[in-house]
Amino acid sequence: MKTGWKIRPLAELCEVFADGDWVESKDQSSEGIRLIQTGNVGEGFFKDRAEKARYISEATFKRLRCTEIVEGDCLVSRLPDPVGRSCILPDTGERMITAVDCTILRFKPNLFLPAFFNLYSQSRDYLVTVANECTGATRNRISRSSFGRTPIPVPPLPEQHRIVSVLDEAFASLATAQANAEKNLKNARALFESHLQSVFTQRGEGWVEKSLGDNSLLEIVDGDRGTNYPNADDFRNEEHCLFLNTKNVRHDGFEFDSTMFVSAEKDRQLRKGKLKRGDVVMTTRGTIGNIGYYSEDVPYEHVRINSGMLIFRTNKKTLLPEYFFELLRSPLVKDQIRTQTTGAAQPQLPIKTLVNFKIPVPKNIEDQKAIVEKLKTFEPETQRLETLYQQKLAALSALKKSLLHQAFSGQL
Repeated sequence: MKTGWKIRPLAELCEVFADGDWVESKDQSSEGIRLIQTGNVGEGFFKDRAEKARYISEATFKRLRCTEIVEGDCLVSRLPDPVGRSCILPDTGERMITAVDCTILRFKPNLFLPAFFNLYSQSRDYLVTVANECTGATRNRISRSSFGRTPIPVPPLPEQHRIVSVLDEAFASLATAQANAEKNLKNARALFESHLQSVFTQRGEGWVEKSLGDNSLLEIVDGDRGTNYPNADDFRNEEHCLFLNTKNVRHDGFEFDSTMFVSAEKDRQLRKGKLKRGDVVMTTRGTIGNIGYYSEDVPYEHVRINSGMLIFRTNKKTLLPEYFFELLRSPLVKDQIRTQTTGAAQPQLPIKTLVNFKIPVPKNIEDQKAIVEKLKTFEPETQRLETLYQQKLAALSALKKSLLHQAFSGQL
């Protein structure tokens, strides 16, 4: 710790160190004094969320003996994620109180700056310290008393002002760089989607429009939902038959970070849903429209799907599976998925709807092959750009953490 700095318990730095008020749903109203909740507390910033604002009446404010919060107060959420995140309350133009799971910090002005704490609350040292004091079987939280004992570095006020000024300037530059990198990442992804769209809309001679229900193009195979469908006891670590769930199917292919398997015996009991090389898979429940292509490159010989997806088995004389895979992830098909999906609580895309989807198909198989090869050449470049901007975002995040550590260990 730098010479002249002290370590003080958080509560000792405050004129007001108190939890918000216990306000139940029955106490709330459509107008009056605004109730600020944990959802309004970002990691170092206030989330207004005015469209979701809740209020209590003046009469309720008096009856519950609520504590009014004001501009400049720090609010800390004692619930995840993460526990201990902080924001400084802005002037919202309204009178305000806060909920019981937020702690109000009103610092002693001659001792400690709210902005200094707000920055410190984003540091790894602080977050780890708070996390180590959390309790809760289902949801982490920290008690107010434990939180009040959190050790806080306290430099002299001029040093606090200097650190806040340096970090504010640095973080403003980092925020600009992050916004640019996120925009470029989004543009890189949009570039490939735009290219896909142009491939399937700017059609040449010999193209026809078909429906997915055309038996000359493909067969749609459902997953097995019968009496022998696997239950929790049927899954095991032994690698016989990979049993795909919807988490294994992403927007541009399979992902095998987490896998489940069933035994050879259970595999034999199931009647439907087994993949053959060249099959294309689509999720039709939950997250709709994620796709995978069971090519020769997939390192599993025995694979079945769960009941949240369908298999498309193409007639390779009229429709190449590689071409169909690219078509399914194009905006042309995604738009049809978006408009035809049913069910608000549990979205699903039934076969009776899918068979009416319209798709463009070159009659000549060689033309389909040429399109696939063109996309194989173009896609790696956009993936390289995506990786580049993802790495930049990771580097910016690491730099921010490094600056915070330097600042609060006296090295800045």
